[in-house]
Amino acid sequence: MLGTILLVVLILFLIGALPTWPHSQNWGYAPTGIVGTILIIVLILFLLGRL
Repeated sequence: MLGTILLVVLILFLIGALPTWPHSQNWGYAPTGIVGTILIIVLILFLLGRL
């Protein structure tokens, strides 16, 4: 149950980190890349049953 909630929250963070606002377009893809990396790690741990 906790893993599912964590996965949903990380997906929302990934969507929220997209540089769509004018003030965040200078950031590039760094926020999305960091959140995406965390999402992949959590997904792998979830699939391996360690979360």
